[in-house]
Amino acid sequence: MRKQLFFIFLVFLLGMSARIVSAQSTNLVFFTEGGERFYLVLNGIRQNASPETNVQITHLPAPSYKVRIMFEDPKLKQLDKTVLFTQGTETTFCIRKNNKGEFVIRFMDQVDIEQAPPPPPTQKIFVFTTVPAVTTTTVTQTTNTTVSGNVSAPGMDMNVMISDDGSNGSVQTSSTTVTTTTSTQGGEIHQEVEGDHDHGAAHHSKPPYVMPGYNGPVGCPYPMTDLDFQDVKQTIESKSFEDSKLTIAKEVISATCMFASEVREIMELFSFENTRLEFAKFAYRYTFDLGNYYKVNAAFQFESSIDDLKKYIQANRK
Repeated sequence: MRKQLFFIFLVFLLGMSARIVSAQSTNLVFFTEGGERFYLVLNGIRQNASPETNVQITHLPAPSYKVRIMFEDPKLKQLDKTVLFTQGTETTFCIRKNNKGEFVIRFMDQVDIEQAPPPPPTQKIFVFTTVPAVTTTTVTQTTNTTVSGNVSAPGMDMNVMISDDGSNGSVQTSSTTVTTTTSTQGGEIHQEVEGDHDHGAAHHSKPPYVMPGYNGPVGCPYPMTDLDFQDVKQTIESKSFEDSKLTIAKEVISATCMFASEVREIMELFSFENTRLEFAKFAYRYTFDLGNYYKVNAAFQFESSIDDLKKYIQANRK
């Protein structure tokens, strides 16, 4: 009997060890069907310093991320999507045009990391980072001007070449070196230009979301799209156990932003009152329309839960 128990315990430990090892190697792959080059942004952090057509990110610590695809071609609209996947796997997404001619992100397949095929030669591999990828470009401009006779240009750095016979000569003026540093924070491109003549910065910030008819307090800036929310609901519903559903729900909402009505819909996916209450407390800080948070009360069965949540909000009000 003891030998059997020891054997079962050993198998359990080996299984847990395998899961831990697999969880340490979780990959995401994104590629464009038409060969368009893009930057991959995960939770607001750009992962590749230069645009690529096929990107693999390795060693991802979480099972869900807010993804933004920013094309090299500024005419192409950026894509936003929340992706969810299983730890210890390699999950592949294709960026292609749909029937309307619009670019979309589509799930392709998911395999255990041990069964993942070798990367193709065109694929660029990056280890997941929380530090924005930075690209630095240095450019030196040269201007040529033709003059005649003697040239006097006080204060200017010039090379003057005058021919012996007094004919027209060439003046070569070199401009200062300009260094452009490009980085991504929050999924937006920021540029800083340095030089001896001009100092400046160009910032392109995304305008905050405005909810029609709502003027109350805001808990987070950019709510997820309806399509992303439906994907999240389906993923949570696919889990069989209450604890698994709660874990996924917390991980997803901590990386994004929801409306109060969407928080209520997620709560209704749970079977137990205490789970609904726990999620309602956790989701408060990641809700856009905090003034509408009373709407989540409809998911409770007992008045005591509503009172408990009310006390929590009063103690943690933003």
